[in-house]
Amino acid sequence: MSKSPPIPFSTTLFVKDTCLCLHVQRAARALARQFDEALRPLDITNGQFSLMMSLNRPEPPSMSAVASLLAMDRTTLTAALKPLERRGLVEVFVDSTDRRLRRLRLTAEGGRLLAEAVPIWKDTHEAVDRSLGEGGADRLRADLLALT
Repeated sequence: MSKSPPIPFSTTLFVKDTCLCLHVQRAARALARQFDEALRPLDITNGQFSLMMSLNRPEPPSMSAVASLLAMDRTTLTAALKPLERRGLVEVFVDSTDRRLRRLRLTAEGGRLLAEAVPIWKDTHEAVDRSLGEGGADRLRADLLALT
């Protein structure tokens, strides 16, 4: 004979229907799958695209700056960089004025791949924007920014 759970099932249903964190996580996973599929011909994920795009700046950023921008810790960033480094798309190097700092930059090959990826990202993004209806994407961005 099984015991009934200490929390009523109605509470489970309430959380499923109202939990913002759950809804944002589910939407993020669905959106990530859509971008992953679009970027698959280039053999990169949406996370790798975002990481490479974060390096597309006039001066090579520090590991900390990139980790902060992408809302990840340095350990996670280091792990995310490994496959890009192995493919010769990204370089990690010691800062010339402060040997304690590591900086990141796209290689020429990384820049070429990123240039190929941007039109795919734009097309996919436009499709997502359209699916959200008039003003929906802007509202969603504003609402998400309000949470950060």
